[in-house]
Amino acid sequence: MPSPAASSPFDQSRYQVRFDWGVAGLRRLTPADVVVVVDVLRFSSSVSALVAAGEDVALRDIALDDVALDDVADEGARAASRNGAAIAAAASGSLVFLGCLRNAGAVADAVLAEQRRRGARTSIAVIAAGELGGPDEGSELRFAVEDLLGSGAVVDALSKLGIDHTSPEAAAACESFRGLGGAVRHLLTASGSGQELLERGLRGDTLAAAQLEADPVAPVLRDGVFTAA
Repeated sequence: MPSPAASSPFDQSRYQVRFDWGVAGLRRLTPADVVVVVDVLRFSSSVSALVAAGEDVALRDIALDDVALDDVADEGARAASRNGAAIAAAASGSLVFLGCLRNAGAVADAVLAEQRRRGARTSIAVIAAGELGGPDEGSELRFAVEDLLGSGAVVDALSKLGIDHTSPEAAAACESFRGLGGAVRHLLTASGSGQELLERGLRGDTLAAAQLEADPVAPVLRDGVFTAA
């Protein structure tokens, strides 16, 4: 439950739906009942597609080995993101879902089902993974447009179900998706992260991640494994 008064100006504890970036953002927010990790290129999208295809995905495999998963979805999407996996691992004490453009509606449905199961208003932290800098940039977190849009899609889907007591930060992410949702295919391929994948011959991964509501599942982390909620 959100606390009646924030202990920090930045913890967003006044609001049911919160939004921030990276592991630092997760820690900056007041602890939430539910954490939705959004890492569109490619962690969340890949795991969502795999779980939708009936597979379970162990967090340990991705977090420690940075493995390339087998091709899934229409043109193949493979998970290779320590950043998103690190956020999921750090969200101990919360129910963790993976969100993306492919499954925002399913994630919102799963959050609403959890709230009904609890019988009380459920606090939700939507955490965009962002991108860690390259060799010349150190470990500084870089803004990732795909994760802003994916997070906004999740917040928008929650709002449509009546879970709309959003922080200003979450509301801004939501409006970014509402205004630009029709152009996600172009925005993802033209973004820095998308261009990086295109240079590596992974255009199909980017296009698969840009598909809206392609997966009717919300991967949930239980005992170190992502399964269908």
